Amino acid sequence: MTLGQLREVAAECKLPSFSAKQMAKWLYEKRVIEIDQMTDISLRGRDALKAKYCVGLCAPKAEARSVDGTIKCLFEGKGGRDIEAVLIPDKDRATICVSSQAGCKMGCKFCMTGRQGFHGNLDASDIINQIMSIPRSEDLTNIVFMGMGEPLDNFSPVMDAIEILTAPWGFAWSPKRITVSSIGKLPELKRLLDETKVHVAISVHLPFADERASLMPSERAFPISKIMTLLREYDFAHQRRLTVEYIMWRGLNDDMRHADALARLLAGTDCRVNLIRYHALPDSELQTASEDSMIAFRERLNSRGITATIRASRGEDIQAACGMLAGEAKK
Repeated sequence: MTLGQLREVAAECKLPSFSAKQMAKWLYEKRVIEIDQMTDISLRGRDALKAKYCVGLCAPKAEARSVDGTIKCLFEGKGGRDIEAVLIPDKDRATICVSSQAGCKMGCKFCMTGRQGFHGNLDASDIINQIMSIPRSEDLTNIVFMGMGEPLDNFSPVMDAIEILTAPWGFAWSPKRITVSSIGKLPELKRLLDETKVHVAISVHLPFADERASLMPSERAFPISKIMTLLREYDFAHQRRLTVEYIMWRGLNDDMRHADALARLLAGTDCRVNLIRYHALPDSELQTASEDSMIAFRERLNSRGITATIRASRGEDIQAACGMLAGEAKK
């Protein structure tokens, strides 16, 4: 819960208004697992809280560990489908990739989550639980909303989770430690940019509208040209960062024509491009671009003044890499 919601709880349970900040400190700083551990709240107050509420932390149902150290966790989801979160350790960094929905409505043909269909939105509690209950939770340095679902299609719970993560009464994280990835759902993207200072990652993948629409149906509602027009209104040259995600497929979007079109699309925008290896899905005709073509694509973008890097693939052996999260049907 946010501080405002905790104030409502305090009023409902006839506790002093300052009890909201006490509860927030116990939940997010001290990370208690039981209401009885909130010892600066009166015994009578704790009994009133326990009658209606619980802390609500829920451990993963299952874990899978990759040879590269990546850990994928299965959590309670929504609508008959459980969800997954991924811990990615890397030297002095530990990043969690969190899910915001069970399944997804966007229908991207290259994404395993999209192929599952939509099962339900996660609450802020479901999102924060992934962060607090994953192994090595207290060592986390970064959070990316890049798991199952389109974060901006579940806007209010995602914004509540960001508030809890960044507020001084919550985790007190810098927004620079958080990245929200999106296909570019325009009204909510504008609100995210206006109301937070988190980093943004936009899934482009194809610079030509007709080709993008063939794999990403959202292009018809939210054209990439309009998304880039919006993004040019914001400052990404200083503390906030804009990343363009570009999955590469053999013979589809990995040639110089596409590199030049992507450079034109991004002109006038301070961004960096992440080139991502496609992780093949069952029954898909799409194929992974060759290493040589990815390097040539990167060099072409760099020569056009656009910073591009090839993202290292993590967790592919446990189906934890980009586009591979599917969750699991509830048992």
